[in-house]
Amino acid sequence: MTTIFGRRARLLGTALGALTLLSACAVGPDYERPSAAVPPAYKEAADKEGGVTPVAFAPPVPRDDGWRPAAPGQAEAGPWWTVFNDPVLDGLMRRVEVDNQSLKAAEAAYRQAKALSDQARSGFFPVLSVNGGADRAGRVGSGDRTTSGTGSGVSRGGTPVTTYDAGLGASWAPDLWGRIRRSVESNDANLQASAADLAAARLSAQAQLATAYIQFRVADERKALLERAIAAYRQSLEIARNRHAVGTATLADVFTAETQVRSTESQLVALGVQRAQFEHAMAVLVGQAPAAFALAPAPLTAAVPAIPPGVPSALLERRPDIAAAERQMAQANAQIGIAESAWYPDVVLSGSLTNSATILPRLLQAPTAIWAVGAQVAQTLFDGGTRTAEVELRRAVFDQSVAQYRQTVLTAFQEVEDQLAAQRILARQAAVQDDAVRLAREAERLTLNQYRAGTLPYSSVLTAQTAALSDEESALSVRQSRLLAAVSLLQALGGTPPNF
Repeated sequence: MTTIFGRRARLLGTALGALTLLSACAVGPDYERPSAAVPPAYKEAADKEGGVTPVAFAPPVPRDDGWRPAAPGQAEAGPWWTVFNDPVLDGLMRRVEVDNQSLKAAEAAYRQAKALSDQARSGFFPVLSVNGGADRAGRVGSGDRTTSGTGSGVSRGGTPVTTYDAGLGASWAPDLWGRIRRSVESNDANLQASAADLAAARLSAQAQLATAYIQFRVADERKALLERAIAAYRQSLEIARNRHAVGTATLADVFTAETQVRSTESQLVALGVQRAQFEHAMAVLVGQAPAAFALAPAPLTAAVPAIPPGVPSALLERRPDIAAAERQMAQANAQIGIAESAWYPDVVLSGSLTNSATILPRLLQAPTAIWAVGAQVAQTLFDGGTRTAEVELRRAVFDQSVAQYRQTVLTAFQEVEDQLAAQRILARQAAVQDDAVRLAREAERLTLNQYRAGTLPYSSVLTAQTAALSDEESALSVRQSRLLAAVSLLQALGGTPPNF
């Protein structure tokens, strides 16, 4: 008996070894990340006063050129908003990390992907089961009764018998063709893509908050600007009234001056709508109802930072959307192998060990046990082309993911170039606009003095004051545009650039 069992054990071990070797194979293509054209430098990063000099694109980067996969989490975004040196903004960013509901949803999606990855990996292991039970039975006769279960029975016509049974079962589907391995690859890639999506959602929420905060503070600055203008216009109105009282100005001058005051006051009131909307947007981003959130007015202290863009190749590792697109390619590639594995038979090995006894201790005695081992093989012979179509579908999905990856890379370069150009051009515009503000203020001062002296009509004062206010508002708008362009550039770069 021992010889028979030993021979069977050796045979089973040999079979399992062969299956293990077969399971080391995996059908379908191994993943190789496609190349993408990467420029050697950003053309808009140069300080150009006139036209731009085109920069030729480099050829596709070969795989052995140090171009590593843009794995999620490989390059952390970092606290990039600290470049604005605003403690209030820093505090709001911490609340985004904790309470933003979009981030919570993205984090839950990541945990779902993690569970799917763990679930796929479980396919490598056998399934074990155990069962047991007890039955009590007796002959049915006059006044007899039978009971089942673990409780005791009473029979008047015969002796009830209790039967105990127990069993162990196991089944295993060896991964002969790599279907499970490809499934694990697919789910692992999906997990990494989900991690990149979470990073992208975090970066997006942070950028949205920084944008809303800057717009909110600019609204405060515009409010202060209008209040100063109204105060100056009231002084002009008082001058017009005084001159009218002594007969050196017309009533039309008074009405014109008062109209100017009221018109500017109307702009000040209307500004409250924008300010409220920006405040409400920040409330939602930090996970609060607008009614429970408020920020006190404060001046805009943030300076426009100088942001080094780095080299374009670094962008491939920093942008979470590029990382997600690259991992989606890997997932699509693994799906091809899963589809091709359908051409091969499914093999399931199973075994069981059962025993039964009328006395519970005898369940553990081997001579009464029954064992069984078996194998099932299933193969589809004809499916009308379903498997062929599935393979073609998965290849097309992979090709689509490659195109989407390359498009994501190109779009990322475009976004960086756009914001670099905006930074450079807006800086020149700011310098010109500051000169315009200085000249407009001087013109306003001289015109008002000449009006007091009676050498100019009030219409000249109105024109000068309107121009001065318009230029100051334009300067504030340019400053806002420069700050928002800085936010967009940092977002386009995937966060704080290295060595910043």
